[in-house]
Amino acid sequence: MEPVADGGGTGLTPGLEAAWGLRERPAKGPRPGLSVHRIVDVAVALAASEGLAAVSMGRVAKKLGASTMSLYRHVGSKDELYVLMLDAAIGAPPDPPPPGTGWRDALARWAWAQREMFQRNLWALHVPVSGPPVTPHSVAWWEAGMAAMADTPLDEGAKVSVVLLLGGFVRNETRVMADIAAAAAATGDTPEQVMGRYGRTLRLLADPGRYPAVARALESGIMDGPGDPDDEFRFGLARLLDGVQVLVERQRG
Repeated sequence: MEPVADGGGTGLTPGLEAAWGLRERPAKGPRPGLSVHRIVDVAVALAASEGLAAVSMGRVAKKLGASTMSLYRHVGSKDELYVLMLDAAIGAPPDPPPPGTGWRDALARWAWAQREMFQRNLWALHVPVSGPPVTPHSVAWWEAGMAAMADTPLDEGAKVSVVLLLGGFVRNETRVMADIAAAAAATGDTPEQVMGRYGRTLRLLADPGRYPAVARALESGIMDGPGDPDDEFRFGLARLLDGVQVLVERQRG
């Protein structure tokens, strides 16, 4: 994303400066009511109803009854619009946990809250990650994750790495499960029917002599039903936090 070209000093584009409340680019031309916030609101509504791929500067301009070029006076590019849309969608992080909450529980709360946010805005999972947090809400989520580890002996670099690790896990797991659910819904069958059909097909294909581990899993019946949709997230998050706990204990030792 290109920096501000007029010497604004923050290194941000005018649209991102507006997101921080540092400026609102003056409207020009016949649309004095056009603003970054109006543009972003319309783009978010479009993404929520039709998916991220439906968002273009032209489509947003048409919804606003404005020319496409007029949008560029407020938002420099579609990539910048995506960043602003994501910031609007994620909103502020939840309130800090009660005093005395351990770092592990605090990080778990942070991860679950982020997952719930993405589940409400599945289109946001398709916004490319183009750099470190640079918008107000994304920095607030970063702050909340870092603050959860305030009482640990981890240095600041390790804390940043933990936030990146957990954030990446949340995005990936939520997107994979959403894609699987969407694919199942497209068949018109229930999740139970989809998984049952998958198990039967794999039993025919997976020769126990060649795939003994997979065969054992199939025989256990674990693949015969969809299970609790939260199970995989709960398991993966717990294992990641186990690893962080080892690091914390090593530093204390």
